[in-house]
Formats: sequence, structure tokens, C-alpha cells
Amino acid sequence: MSRTLRLVETAPPPAEQPLRIAIATDDMETLNAHFGSARKFAVYDVTRSGARFVAAHEFETFTKGAGKHDDQDDRIAPKIAALQGCALVFALAIGGPSAARVVKIGVHPIKRKEPEPIAAVLDQVRVMLNGTPPPFLRKVLGLGARPDFRSEDEEQPA
Repeated sequence: MSRTLRLVETAPPPAEQPLRIAIATDDMETLNAHFGSARKFAVYDVTRSGARFVAAHEFETFTKGAGKHDDQDDRIAPKIAALQGCALVFALAIGGPSAARVVKIGVHPIKRKEPEPIAAVLDQVRVMLNGTPPPFLRKVLGLGARPDFRSEDEEQPA
């Protein structure tokens, strides 16, 4: 069983379409959990100018973090369902089978080596949106290849 708290949605300004991200957390302040053993997901909409809290998903069942999953009791399914509409999920770790399920629904998993404040993660995403996003994020945003990219074979303008 899982519980979800959502804010009432209001439409963002057209120029500021948000990037929805989920963060695996145990305390709602820090990215500090592995995907399977996370007690909660904090969901935010991030734009170039800021971030807005959208929802908190709390899970009553989660893996013990030992890397073994009980096939009879799918504890990952509620987490996959909670990611609907998200583009990215940040976690300290995510196992191969879980990562495959996340990717299958169109969410890009991002692993972090160390715990860090959620505010820092939000700032990093905002900075990426304001700069030149990495290829995986350009794909998520539907931007395609960098407009200034040219292969070495192409002639440079004079």
C-alpha cells in the first residue's frame, strides 16, 4: 500500500514548461535512498527559474536494500506507478531490473554516489535547464541534437 499527497495543479506559464522529477528519500529533505528501499519519493516540477513541490509518495512496503527481491511480492510496482508523468528519478542506486522497468515507462534514472540535500538536486537540474543540457536531458526535453553541432566533415561557415 502507498499514500500520495498532491498539491492542486495550476497551469504553468507557456514559456516555462516544467521538467517533472522524483527523488528517492527517507526524510523529504535529502536524496538519501536507494530506489527499492526508498520510503518516499518527493516529486517536483523544475523550470529554468525555480522548482515547485508537486507530490509526496509514501510506501508502506519497500525492499530491505539487500539487493534481493521477493518475486511473490512486487514491492517495486507502486514505485513505478508513482513515477508516471516524471522525466527523471534520482536515487543513490537502482538495480538493473528496476532500472529497466523505469526506463520502460519513459523515466530516466540518475544514480548519485552520496546523499545530498534535495534543494541542491533541484538547483543542479535548474542549472542544466539554463545551460546546455546533457544528451539524455535534451532527449527528454525533445530538443534533439545541439543546434551548433557539426560533424568534422561539415564545412564551417566563413
